[in-house]
Amino acid sequence: MTLEEAVSLSNVRGRDVWRVAGAADEQRASIVGDAVTYVRNQNINVTNLCINSCGFCGFSRKPGDSDAYYYPPDVVREKAAQALSRGVTEICTVSGLHPDFDAGSYLEILSCLRDGAPGVHIHASNPMEVAYGARRSGISTLEMLGLMKEAGLGSLCGTAAEILVDEVRKVICPGKISTAEWERIIREAHSLGIRSTATIMYGHCETVEDRVRHLAIIREIQDGTGGFTEFVPLSFIHRETPLYRKGLARAGATGREDLLMTAVSRLFLDNIPHIQVSWVKLGLKMAQMCLLAGGDDLGGTMFEESISKGAGAVNTDYLDPEEMRRIAHDIGRTLHQRTTLYTPAGHS
Repeated sequence: MTLEEAVSLSNVRGRDVWRVAGAADEQRASIVGDAVTYVRNQNINVTNLCINSCGFCGFSRKPGDSDAYYYPPDVVREKAAQALSRGVTEICTVSGLHPDFDAGSYLEILSCLRDGAPGVHIHASNPMEVAYGARRSGISTLEMLGLMKEAGLGSLCGTAAEILVDEVRKVICPGKISTAEWERIIREAHSLGIRSTATIMYGHCETVEDRVRHLAIIREIQDGTGGFTEFVPLSFIHRETPLYRKGLARAGATGREDLLMTAVSRLFLDNIPHIQVSWVKLGLKMAQMCLLAGGDDLGGTMFEESISKGAGAVNTDYLDPEEMRRIAHDIGRTLHQRTTLYTPAGHS
């Protein structure tokens, strides 16, 4: 599919929306079949202290804020042990860019998670955290990734991508790494055998053309590395964000945009087998509809979720697999538990 075709499909209205969704659903069935997958995971956000002030973020805090927090190593180990007792197969952690963190801080977090939950897959950090830790310690990002892998990193979060168009990044996250840096770090991770997710955060001040430019970068990286496990469209939660309060962003994507973002992602990203629908961002009913528009994965159980909640999302903490099964069976599909890297982990 060309970029122009993707833009055209992203702009359809009326009954054509269902036609695009139907085509994506057929593509999904031919590539991955009728399973709806999920991972039993827990989020551990170690701190909300952050040197950045991204306009779409309602999570970050500054030193001195009454609700700022930081979990010391013993608490991280305790939370990891609690996650293990819940039977999770994955612990996911992304945090604020704490002003005192360096490479050693991120390595310590990984070690604490590994100690508290031995054998559980650690899905952690993102290219921004890799760049930050490396810069603070005067090492290369490639070296940083190698150290993280040795410390227990299983896979890298493909967040901090937002929109991979620098003109948009200057508005929504001027303190974050550039598009080129994000791409370089992802490619470095893949070269070391560290697989990652890929994401897009849409529905704020970007254009449809910006979204498609983003998809093209993801597809090109995947052609070169094959390291992405899944693509995750993340619908912008606007309510508590500075970007929206300042009038610089729309009030999030519409339902039509959510459906078409899922569908066009499925059709355009012919080299990424799994398209995740984020129940945290979309809500359960819209997530179910996106499973009919090319999506095949519901993400994780979560147990704890702070970042979307900070932006104003509700009911984000935990999704019981029984509810996932109800959603899947209602559309004629079966629910299957998976691992982070999409190997079977039992059936539900």
